[in-house]
Amino acid sequence: MRYLLSCALAALLLGCQPSAKKTTTAATPFNEPPAWAQDAIWYQVFPERFANGDSSNDPTAASCEIPLVGMKMPANWHTTPWTQDWYQADDYTDSTKSFNSWLQYRRYGGDLQGLLDKLDYLQDLGINALYINPLNHAPSLHKYDASSYHHIDANMGPDPEGDLRIMAAEDPGNPDTWQWTAADKLFLKLVDACHQRGMRVVMDYSWNHTGTTFWAFQDLLKNGAQSKYKDWYSIKQFDDPATPANEFAYDGWIGVASLPELKKVDIRTERKTGHPYEGDINAGAKAHIFAVTKRWLAPDGDTSKGINGYRMDVADQIGLQFWRDWRKEVRRIKADAYIVGEIWWEQWPDRLMDPTPYCKGDIFDAVMFYQAYKPARYFFAKTDYAISAAQLRDSLQLQWNRLSKANRYAMMNVSSSHDAPRLLTDFANNAKYKFRIGASESADHLSGKPNQEVYQRLRLYLLHLFTSVGAPQIWNGEEMGMWGGDDPDCRKPLWWPAYRFSPETRTNYQPVPKLYDSVGFNAAQHQWYKKLAALRKQHEVLRRGEIAFEYAEGQLLMYRRYLGSQQLWVVLNASNNATSISLPAGQYTDLLTGATIKADAAALPALSGWVLQKQ
Repeated sequence: MRYLLSCALAALLLGCQPSAKKTTTAATPFNEPPAWAQDAIWYQVFPERFANGDSSNDPTAASCEIPLVGMKMPANWHTTPWTQDWYQADDYTDSTKSFNSWLQYRRYGGDLQGLLDKLDYLQDLGINALYINPLNHAPSLHKYDASSYHHIDANMGPDPEGDLRIMAAEDPGNPDTWQWTAADKLFLKLVDACHQRGMRVVMDYSWNHTGTTFWAFQDLLKNGAQSKYKDWYSIKQFDDPATPANEFAYDGWIGVASLPELKKVDIRTERKTGHPYEGDINAGAKAHIFAVTKRWLAPDGDTSKGINGYRMDVADQIGLQFWRDWRKEVRRIKADAYIVGEIWWEQWPDRLMDPTPYCKGDIFDAVMFYQAYKPARYFFAKTDYAISAAQLRDSLQLQWNRLSKANRYAMMNVSSSHDAPRLLTDFANNAKYKFRIGASESADHLSGKPNQEVYQRLRLYLLHLFTSVGAPQIWNGEEMGMWGGDDPDCRKPLWWPAYRFSPETRTNYQPVPKLYDSVGFNAAQHQWYKKLAALRKQHEVLRRGEIAFEYAEGQLLMYRRYLGSQQLWVVLNASNNATSISLPAGQYTDLLTGATIKADAAALPALSGWVLQKQ
């Protein structure tokens, strides 16, 4: 009944709209992920730092300011040169202050044209699915503080001033008045260009909160308790105009004032961060979210022009009832849309959430599967928390066995992201996963270029990632050999090969004088990613085959992927010594090198791996 009521309310607010045109796709059961998700090789794009393809639309000081929380740009503010030393203080900052205190002001001007310009690069790399961090209109560099859910950020498109005029002429609460801005149209052009190349596109949103510049929150600031949107947010107290003080107070996500939370309702179980709970979102905000959802899945009612799914930020903050209703709406519009949720920490930094409640067929198709990366890091990297091959096997089987086969094969196997250390830096430091791996967090953190062993260990892990169960994900720039600690150091502008970068200050392990690292595109690392992507695309057994662990002892792991008559053996040696292994009788071809491997003379070099096919 609750779902029917929310849909009825959505219909009233949305008005009569053309029904979505149907595209010809393989039938996708409601409770299963779309079949294409098993074949995905994901590339995650952080738009502001990906590529600046149009400098005429670069952010301005005015477009970045957030008055309510005191975010005012310095008088001489300007965008930062793409190739500047990441740790160099911008000339508009007070260089005596900490790096993190002024980094929030920095912008590089990445935009949609930059992404369009790099589609050939992504296609050549082997990418067939893009997960794009938020593009919605917002003042921040990360765009999770939406000013508008239903428009692409004006500074991501070719006509920021014109787009702002279009937005101002709308009634944002009435979808009948919504128009397509130049940035919106360029995004739809990007979606079409991706589809022409066989790439899917997934947008990133947070339905948990907006920014303080969001149109509904601005109406609330203006009209207070008389605002028709007052019930959209969790308001603690309205301002009393009879007093000189401003008593207005509201809940922000984890206390962050720039991210006011949409109001949660019908809460029927305990609401606790890192745990699922039964509840919903305010009906008016929910109807608006449904309208935005449809806008991007079926622009002007045509699903063939729309995106292929959504990635949902901080999904544990929203009640399960909302997610169930939203999945019904998404799949009603587009039956093969993919929904992936961020389900992460139950208790940081030791315990990750159990994704099971979200992956039963009624909410998400997948989660960002950090749960598989965490034990793999402890096996492949050299840390103080080393585990054996048998422990890795057991950890993976524990995670996989929680899920249906369809869900575990559709998992987005995330290793690094905009919220986590880059892989080279994660492998170079011996701390717990995601614990004090940042230049400002630990005096002995290595923030610069790692040694050669780290590269070898990471390449071995990547071989596992691309030959394991679930869809591999690449955080933009990993394939370029970039390093960097946890946020913000994982968000450097990408090291495109055409650029020549200033040497980067090494912030830790510093003797006097300071050390610097040469930075730039790493062709060998890029080729490794490209080889692994091609291997996965060429062999269906790596995408859809069963997996059987054949050997797991010490630092040596072997598993077999099989599908019908197809069989491949993956052998991984995470030891610093060459290791012999017993293979089934016969001769094999290593698909990575073309070398012949004989079963009776199988000695695997240190920190290396094979993908073997029987001759």
